[in-house]
Amino acid sequence: MNLPGFPSVGKSTLLSNLAGVYSEVAAYEFTTLTTVPGVIRYKGAKIQLLDLPGIIEGAKDGKGRGKQVIAVARTCSLILMVLDVMKPLQHKKLLEYELEGFGIRLNKQPPNIGFRRKEKGGINLTMLVPQTELDLDLVKSILAEYKIHNADITLRYDATSEDLIDVIEGNRVYIPCIYVLNKIDQISIEELDIIYRIPHTVPISAHHKWNFDDLLEKIWQYLNLIRTYTKPKGQLPDYSAPIVLNAEKNTVDDLCMKIHKSLQKDFKCALVWGSSAKHNPQRVGKDHILNDEDVVQVIKKV
Repeated sequence: MNLPGFPSVGKSTLLSNLAGVYSEVAAYEFTTLTTVPGVIRYKGAKIQLLDLPGIIEGAKDGKGRGKQVIAVARTCSLILMVLDVMKPLQHKKLLEYELEGFGIRLNKQPPNIGFRRKEKGGINLTMLVPQTELDLDLVKSILAEYKIHNADITLRYDATSEDLIDVIEGNRVYIPCIYVLNKIDQISIEELDIIYRIPHTVPISAHHKWNFDDLLEKIWQYLNLIRTYTKPKGQLPDYSAPIVLNAEKNTVDDLCMKIHKSLQKDFKCALVWGSSAKHNPQRVGKDHILNDEDVVQVIKKV
């Protein structure tokens, strides 16, 4: 999880108060010069936070070591964009522009466009819904820019030319993002009310540690994680160390892979206690989908 933002918006203060890690804090810009890691423990899971140096205008072209900073942001599971509440919109637009220029798409799903290159046969365009922007000529001219003259394109929704370019380039990363508006101690209650209605936004004060619980809950929700507990035979489950899975990769097979890949080969069946089981315990196979806080006992082949 990464913390990009402009210099002097309070990223390091947020990191040191959330994770208890000392990242140098001062009232001048560019205090943080390298990436500072920290770890938050929340709901039994360990979440790693990285405090990135401040991003400035022109970062995607390499200004202020911007390329290295944004390259770190491409690899994470969630971005916390730290903004100053006094000037959030111009900062937000500039930061999004810098990240988008580096192939990072925030809070978006990959475009639902089918794209397949072929050896011959020209451009074959299939529109499953009426298009407002794209037509065959525009699609052909975009593909010609990339020297592609034979391909099958399927548009499954009303797409833009930007979406088509993202699919052709194929190197875009889609990352959830929470906009953290810092320094709310400097604004009125009425202004705070308006800010709370903006989607994907959490107002906080890193200095006074206000609203951290709301931020942590939102981080957990956006990371989309579930906790599972393992149970050795004849013993109580170990509730102190959950195995954390992504909520989209949450089968018993994924759990075995997370523990050790040899367990995948020796897997016979599993016993599951919890909300995903029809009765406790339920004997299940590899494809059983687990819910949050399920207890699993894996039985190996003899």
